[in-house]
Amino acid sequence: MKFPRDITRFLLCSLLIVLSGIVVVACQKPAADIVHESKKPQAETKPIPDLTQICQNLKKEMLAINAQRTTLAIEQVNQDIRMCLPLMKPTEQKELMALSKKMYQQFLHIERSSEQQQAFENYVLDQTTYPTIQQSQFEQLHIRDQYLLRHKGQAYIELVEQADNKIVYRRSPQYLAKVFAPYLSNSDKLFIESLADQNTQPLFKNNKLNIDAIEIAKRAQFWQNYVQNSPDSTYIRDAVFLRNTYSSLLFLGSEASPIAINFESPADIDVANWSVIEQLAKNEDGELSKQAKKFVQFVNMSAEQRLEKIQLSTKEQNKLADHPQGLALSQINQYLNLTPINLKQTKKDCFSDAVCT
Repeated sequence: MKFPRDITRFLLCSLLIVLSGIVVVACQKPAADIVHESKKPQAETKPIPDLTQICQNLKKEMLAINAQRTTLAIEQVNQDIRMCLPLMKPTEQKELMALSKKMYQQFLHIERSSEQQQAFENYVLDQTTYPTIQQSQFEQLHIRDQYLLRHKGQAYIELVEQADNKIVYRRSPQYLAKVFAPYLSNSDKLFIESLADQNTQPLFKNNKLNIDAIEIAKRAQFWQNYVQNSPDSTYIRDAVFLRNTYSSLLFLGSEASPIAINFESPADIDVANWSVIEQLAKNEDGELSKQAKKFVQFVNMSAEQRLEKIQLSTKEQNKLADHPQGLALSQINQYLNLTPINLKQTKKDCFSDAVCT
């Protein structure tokens, strides 16, 4: 069937228009979609901390901590220390550890007047007895004391009573155990973590031993094992000192709290110490058990037997002839191979922190 030329031309034009529309629609997205895409937020890019720069500035930041800074500032520095320690050599780690002590000393330093010092001591003692003491007493304190007391427990800050009955702020022994020890060698890590746990409770209080005979024996045993098992530790000399100290405290006691006078019989020995020593003497292994066996033997010796079995120099015997207690101490030290420790005269402090200073 043939259409007239005009109709044919019309139909062809209509068909081309329809096909063109389809192509345009197929290739274009709706305007709404275009607007929607243009409104998509770009991903936020957070700045990455420059760890190298942080570690290079770390010592400077630590030295900048002083008595005008906040606990938040010192906690931030401690966080930076944790990030940088894995990147450091052992010598650099120990250098940073020493610097951290100075950092806390500066942070906790307070220059009080005599009135403020007295107000501080009264406040702390009264608060121990009466926790709900008046705000007026608090306001008499140095402004830095007010701040530190409010933030006690933060940033490893605590308040302790020293052996000489002084109340002071200190960095908790757990600081080195938590911040530094995880990044040290196994033997150093064990030393710091163990000493931190032991020194959480002060060794002396009111100039008397603050731990019982069982705990003393436990510590003496630990440090004897440490010395034997970790001879290459960088803290081996301090471990030997701790071993000698706790062994001496177990078998002799302290100057203010001796466990006996002349060691003449079991009845002359402090009951708690004698019980622990007797138990140790029943064991077969370890240097401490050998010392305990010798201690029991010594206590059961007569004065004549002691002179016969324990050879002191003639000079020392003559010196101690009229001093039975001094003679007994000298004899027992030699017989048990003890190293006498005078904690008042020694310059080494192994009982306040997680390392000896």
